[in-house]
Amino acid sequence: MRMFWKLFFLFFGYLMLGLQDSVAARAEAPAFKAVNIGAGIVLHYVEQGSGPTLIMIHGSISDYTYWQEQVRPFAQHYHVIAYSRRYNWPNRNPGRPGYSAITDAEDLAALITKLHLGRVYVIGHSYGALTALFMAARHPQMLEAVVLAEAPAISLLRDLSGPDAQRGKALYADIQARMVAPMRAAFAGGDRERGVATFIDYVFDDPQGWNKMDPSSQAATMKDAREWDVMMTRGTLFPELAPSAIHAIRVPMLIMSGRKSYAFLGLIDSELSKLLPDNRRIIFPDAGHQMWMQHPQEARADAEAFFRAHS
Repeated sequence: MRMFWKLFFLFFGYLMLGLQDSVAARAEAPAFKAVNIGAGIVLHYVEQGSGPTLIMIHGSISDYTYWQEQVRPFAQHYHVIAYSRRYNWPNRNPGRPGYSAITDAEDLAALITKLHLGRVYVIGHSYGALTALFMAARHPQMLEAVVLAEAPAISLLRDLSGPDAQRGKALYADIQARMVAPMRAAFAGGDRERGVATFIDYVFDDPQGWNKMDPSSQAATMKDAREWDVMMTRGTLFPELAPSAIHAIRVPMLIMSGRKSYAFLGLIDSELSKLLPDNRRIIFPDAGHQMWMQHPQEARADAEAFFRAHS
């Protein structure tokens, strides 16, 4: 009988420990939510943690899940929100004319207001970084500090000075002729896969770049192609951002670059580092455009150190 009760309490203890672990795991999981920011626009997001608010913005043909490996670590010190931009999965917002990174910046301002977040920290990758840059230019009072990971502020390529001026203008013309124009034509004709393939082939500098992707990667990419359905037919992929507007930004900025990334983004980041009054630049020597995937711990540590310095 004594052995029976010993085994019973041992089993009961393991059972309670398992239940506690299960409850703890659920408590640690990010909460999936949605918010109506007005004018019929609903944005889905995940939220976790407490403390100062940090908002994470994904790039093109992506969504909030881009940050899934970063939400929980950042949530140890921040109230983290990773959301999907207006036309990215799982959002199902009505297509409207004039869509661009400017629209995304206004959506972000509306999200901050609707959720009563006050001043926030922001990390933006790629097109999300361009969104953050417009946000800083238009709503600086909402921001504490921003991390920009290779914002495609393409219009700056026409305004480079010194030895990069000629190269910048040539790259700008090439982007318009070999990427933007054929993408616009493909989406206008309803061939969204051809439009996405044009982008992939261009940035990989490989005419077979899209075809070399496995079917699952292609399907994951196409899941978020609706942003370009709207943008390439009724909006602007790379809206103008004047050097004077960037020079007027007083929000502290950390610029993250990959030395092995696309050449035009390196030129843009270099120009941003000259124009932004309060900035620091970090270059990951062996990373490309996806430095947040290639060096997740280092990128997070750099971002947190920068935010602490501007708290």
